[in-house]
Amino acid sequence: MGGLWYQIKSIARDKLCILTFLLPIVVGAAINLLSDMDFSAMNQVTFGIVQQDLGAESVAWLEELGTIAVFSDREALVQAVKEPADSIIGVVRSENSIETMISGDELNIDTEIAGFLPQMYQQRNVAKADITIVPQSSSTNGMKALLIAITVVTAAFMGCTYNAMNIIGEKEDGIAYVNQILPMSAGGYILRKIAIGFIGGMVSTIITALICVRMELEQVFLLLLLIVLSALAAAGVGLLIGDAAKELMVGIVWIKAVMILFLALPILSYLIVPRNSVLFWISYLIPSSAAFYGLMDLQSGSGIGIAEPAALLAHCIFCILGIWVSKRNVGLGLHME
Repeated sequence: MGGLWYQIKSIARDKLCILTFLLPIVVGAAINLLSDMDFSAMNQVTFGIVQQDLGAESVAWLEELGTIAVFSDREALVQAVKEPADSIIGVVRSENSIETMISGDELNIDTEIAGFLPQMYQQRNVAKADITIVPQSSSTNGMKALLIAITVVTAAFMGCTYNAMNIIGEKEDGIAYVNQILPMSAGGYILRKIAIGFIGGMVSTIITALICVRMELEQVFLLLLLIVLSALAAAGVGLLIGDAAKELMVGIVWIKAVMILFLALPILSYLIVPRNSVLFWISYLIPSSAAFYGLMDLQSGSGIGIAEPAALLAHCIFCILGIWVSKRNVGLGLHME
């Protein structure tokens, strides 16, 4: 307990560490203030049509689904669809229906819309009579849910940065030599070192989630499970980075690379990779992916399966076993040369 109390006092004097844990909370509060902001305009589907190609009824039907961009001829429409900066689904008239044009580099959701649009057009009169649209129970739309998931995952994995920098700092200050002669087991060392990053990351994430996440009461336990496992996995990864890095600059580079990977890969996988593909399942090798997917599913009201908690638990076990084997084999020395 004495070593743990010493680390808590060290955190209180480290302004950067305090800001690290408080930043996601501030960002979560800012996102919560955007509850009245209309995000739909930011991710609304844009349909490109050729002037005087579709009838007035077809154009009015498309306007109900998204925005309309009118082009002078078919060649101009094709060029706009191919433009990477614009996400436009081309719609042209065909015999008794419509056809869609896409470039192939769109988001997964736009590709699915383009594929189903002709069928929706043929059944548009039936859909008006028989289908009742039920409003989504969650008040957050897709864009806001994405921002919330990114913020919460960032908070959960902040413990990785602190634990890594804590161990690297001890190497730089020579405290690592003291650790080599302390009467402490490998398990006791891991428990002491993982505690602050885990507790700090978990508390920061819970506060952030309370501020900006809205979901049904029965899903709160699942959210808490994701937070606990994510914070523990992040703390374990931080221990591995700190143990492997020989000096401060190397450790900083590794931390930045790992955090970028942890935040960027789940977002890209979720937006681009089909959920039933092999690449999507491979992305679970990154611990933040399971946390991100679980948060997005919880916000949509669909709940989570066994894959997300199981993947996070496996990462926790792997990280803790990895550092335990390292300390078991070499004592409590931190590989200083």
